[in-house]
Amino acid sequence: MHSIEDLYEIYRRNPIISTDTRKIVPGCIFFALKGEHFNGNQYAEEALNKGAAYAVIDEPQYNGKDRVLVEDCLTALQDLARHHRKQLEIPVIGLTGSNGKTTSKELLRDALKQKFKVYATKGNLNNHIGVPLSILEIANEHEIAVIEMGANHQKEIEFLCTISKPDMGFITNFGKAHLEGFGGFKGVVKGKSELYDYLRTSGGLAFVCADDKKQMKRSKGIKRITFGEESGDLHIGPQAQGIYVGVQWNDRMAMSQLTGAYNYRNLTYAVLIARHFGVEDDDIVSGLESYRPNLNRSQFQKRQRNNLIVDCYNANPTSMKAAIENLRSFDRPFAILGDMLELGEDSGKEHKKICKLLKKEGIEEVILVGPLFAACKRPDEFTSFATTEEAAQYLKKHGPKERTVLLKGSRGIALEQLIPYL
Repeated sequence: MHSIEDLYEIYRRNPIISTDTRKIVPGCIFFALKGEHFNGNQYAEEALNKGAAYAVIDEPQYNGKDRVLVEDCLTALQDLARHHRKQLEIPVIGLTGSNGKTTSKELLRDALKQKFKVYATKGNLNNHIGVPLSILEIANEHEIAVIEMGANHQKEIEFLCTISKPDMGFITNFGKAHLEGFGGFKGVVKGKSELYDYLRTSGGLAFVCADDKKQMKRSKGIKRITFGEESGDLHIGPQAQGIYVGVQWNDRMAMSQLTGAYNYRNLTYAVLIARHFGVEDDDIVSGLESYRPNLNRSQFQKRQRNNLIVDCYNANPTSMKAAIENLRSFDRPFAILGDMLELGEDSGKEHKKICKLLKKEGIEEVILVGPLFAACKRPDEFTSFATTEEAAQYLKKHGPKERTVLLKGSRGIALEQLIPYL
């Protein structure tokens, strides 16, 4: 068996990690991870044939030339990341939250990169595999790192902090996401607050919204920098121009290409933290205004027949409510909503609340997609389909025209498949 020190020496010579034989980079190290339906050890030889310098395996029968045998590939990957993190002397900012993690991370990245060479988590690689992969991508050239951490159960953020070891961090919000895994909303608050617990123990720094009583309570005892509309160390308030949201502080204003008032706080964290690191206000404005949303997150798209608000990367009751309230501010609103997954015993109740909210907000043109929404509506309410495929067939013949259409649902519903029919 090879030690982590041995593996780290190999990594220093070959600092590119791959876990997928379809994405082999010549000279990389292939980690033979296992999944429910695959055994990465079986692909070690293929990875080497495609150009990997080494394959890390954990089953002796696959041992051979250019193989590194360890007790467990996933544990070795995580321990390798921990070892690499110890060598880093740059600030590492950790973030988590129920909604807005990836958008906040990317806004902060674009603000900081006006002054620094920034590493930020790519996409949403924020779990027990993604976080170590992210840490191992931090190179000598980087001057600061932003690491996103996701969780769907308690103790997960605590574990990810043992890998990323953030010097400072923030929690975007506490929302009704992954209620099933967390055991309810109180469990969400406790689980996400594990980042605060780590910072409190390590003597780190927290960035906190002073207007959020739960955040302020949970971050007590930590050195912190705060912001709020009329309170906190930095007074910063929301702005709007047409459909887009922005922020104003002192005599500066930054207008983003994001739609939805719920993105206000995502912007404020970027401003607060960039200013903490000495980025000039004018440069922060440039960074935020240059950001373009992607990956179906708060994207406003003008199409031939309709205007679309594509926000279907994920959904939970908190983000769904915010998206519906935002949609109401548009003329001729039309909502296409997909099931919110991983809500456990609260699922039926939360889906019924959304149906009631649609009525309250006066949004009458609605298509619901998925069995959970179908189960909570009366026959005279809204148009409903069990699957996205059925909804697509309907939209081919009965698609809306000259409307502002919101697409919002959990990733598993794949509402982006409906975009060609809108």
